[in-house]
Amino acid sequence: MTKAVIFDCDGVLVDSEPPAFALLAEDLARHGLPLTPAEMELHFLGGTISGAADKARALGAALPRNWVADFYERLYARLAEGVPLIPGVTDLLDHLDAARIPYAVGSNGTLRKMQVTLGQFPGLHQRFHGRLFSGQALGAPKPAPDLYLHAAAALDTPPADCAVIEDSPTGARAAKAAGIPCFGYAAAGHPEALAAEGATIFTDMAELPTLLGL
Repeated sequence: MTKAVIFDCDGVLVDSEPPAFALLAEDLARHGLPLTPAEMELHFLGGTISGAADKARALGAALPRNWVADFYERLYARLAEGVPLIPGVTDLLDHLDAARIPYAVGSNGTLRKMQVTLGQFPGLHQRFHGRLFSGQALGAPKPAPDLYLHAAAALDTPPADCAVIEDSPTGARAAKAAGIPCFGYAAAGHPEALAAEGATIFTDMAELPTLLGL
């Protein structure tokens, strides 16, 4: 049975990826790199904004030197306009609480970004108090395993006894490198890349308690 759960944030707890990707696509097109939604997902899902800048420049985007900091400010403002919860998240956390299973968040997003998104749901945000971890703050974003190993240690649980809930191949790769079983949320379809990284695929949060052996 799973003894602790580590959630990715964007696309797993809050549906923040559509507005973030829309803003990124607008910016890249304005700087000479128009991409389709499929290309956006291929190149940028699960990464960091600084990583996106490096990749976009390599693909031909003429991004200004201060683009990362400027983009973050505009991203925070757009996300603050409102993001929905992923369906079933609150019920899932209720189930984990009832089973006395601790949980944390391990995200490649900044701590401020998590404050902007999760902070829109005070009850949810409070449930993760002291257990919100950023790969950027640690200096080792996914696919490095450090973030998930750090979260497992904070939950005082061996990695093999944890479970990671992810929606990106990058995050699934980090979980695999950390030796943590990964469950890939693929409600939007396209589970192949997640499965290729060893994730167990599911499409509804209501499936997780059974998958976790609870």
